[in-house]
Amino acid sequence: MTNSLDIFDICRLDVIIYGSARLTTMILRNTNTVGQLLLLFVYAGRTIFSSAKTIPSEQLKMALPEPRAYLPDAQNLDFVYHDHEELTRFLRATSARYPNLTALYSIGKSIQGRDLWVMVVSSSPYEHMVGKPDVKYVGNIHGNEPVGREMLLHLIQYFVSSYNADQYVKWLLDNTRIHILPTMNPDGYAVSKEGTCDGGQGRYNARGFDLNRNFPDYFKQNNKRGQPETDAVKDWISKIQFVLSGSLHGGALVASYPYDNTPNSSPLGAVFQTYSAAPSLTPDDDVFKHISLVYARNHAKMSRGVACKSATPAFENGITNGAAWYPLTGGMQDYNYVWYGCMEITLEISCCKFPPAYELKKYWEDNQLSLIKFLAEAHRGVQGFVFDPAGMPIERASIKIKGRDVGFQTTKYGEFWRILLPGYYKAEVFAEGYVPREVEFVIVEQHPTLLNVTLQASKHIEGVGAGGPPYYRPIQAPQHYRPGVPPYAAAASSENGIFSTISNGLNSLYSNIFG
Repeated sequence: MTNSLDIFDICRLDVIIYGSARLTTMILRNTNTVGQLLLLFVYAGRTIFSSAKTIPSEQLKMALPEPRAYLPDAQNLDFVYHDHEELTRFLRATSARYPNLTALYSIGKSIQGRDLWVMVVSSSPYEHMVGKPDVKYVGNIHGNEPVGREMLLHLIQYFVSSYNADQYVKWLLDNTRIHILPTMNPDGYAVSKEGTCDGGQGRYNARGFDLNRNFPDYFKQNNKRGQPETDAVKDWISKIQFVLSGSLHGGALVASYPYDNTPNSSPLGAVFQTYSAAPSLTPDDDVFKHISLVYARNHAKMSRGVACKSATPAFENGITNGAAWYPLTGGMQDYNYVWYGCMEITLEISCCKFPPAYELKKYWEDNQLSLIKFLAEAHRGVQGFVFDPAGMPIERASIKIKGRDVGFQTTKYGEFWRILLPGYYKAEVFAEGYVPREVEFVIVEQHPTLLNVTLQASKHIEGVGAGGPPYYRPIQAPQHYRPGVPPYAAAASSENGIFSTISNGLNSLYSNIFG
């Protein structure tokens, strides 16, 4: 077929699969730029037809793909997997090309020293816009699930290139600060293999830790040693009051919402409850179902609820409660919600964990609208400010919607946001040194409700002054308002021995299969 003295490189490869048939076309090129076209038709594992044809050099140039878009002078991002150096070059080039819409920063480094890059996309990228919410996407927490990693790069590219042409995108970027962390586990990605749909190679960080089992847990004490990647994310979300978040995974097609974990009354129960499909619902279950449906219904396929494989579960409307699917300890979405009031859901966007690159364009077409519409949900519900009597903002005031025991806090500018569905609500607002206050408000569908709250300073300290009525002394507000620890959580946290080992092993196996 080729001259034995020539060494050819594969410079283009296309594969078409239909049932048991596979048609492969390869363009080969040697050092003299002479090309050859190879056709290979395989059916049921047997080669049926093959052919080779020499390509003149001028035709060879026309047949080759465009240059990779992570180069500084490229205008469009191509549908390939980008290693960490390529990802870094793309982000830096985008930041340089669109300085008024993007800002690039690192929240830390992985075990092997790779930067955990975050790109802000907004009309105010370098500073917080007062009154405008911060939202985020996190991709590739499992290194062998990189479709989300590439989708987030394409989302960045779409935002910056569409700002002046798409009025919806312009409104979103003018009114929201979008933080995008394409890869939380670059070390795991580096050892993963394209085309591997199942298994655990590359899932973990360089020390062998599952990063989505490495966060503090509300239901059960998590004794796993903290990792640099999770420590970086915890520090990140402690500094920015994120309202809404999505974590992108692979291995299934579903939007999964908190809680991921569930109370276990006994070690034996922990083993079997893992697979009992019992939901573990948050006080904001209505909101979590809603934002999950927003993603699923705007996705090309997710809301159909079709199972990826015959042996895997199907999800009604393309959404599920995390614990009802399978419980896990130390998940990132529960941590975001319970510790910081950030509504995060897990987005499983590919049945295959690491599908071939030629499928990425279809994944982008399936997810593009969902990725955009989901972020806009940060503008649903109630938003406003908490002030003192002089009109100065009160930082770290704690707010809780009555009947919903997971609260949230104000920013240093006194701002707050809470995603709520239409209805009548009461908010309890309190801060150290101020008299608590309860306010009523109504949420409508058409626009967010604006609510400003003024707290009066407490004038006296208990024990000061004699003969008068008792004086108010405010209780010090907790750093993060969380529901009380249930009695069963303490018991579950102390479980050990064979049942705990079996439960952890089953969870690990299940995670490697699904996500």
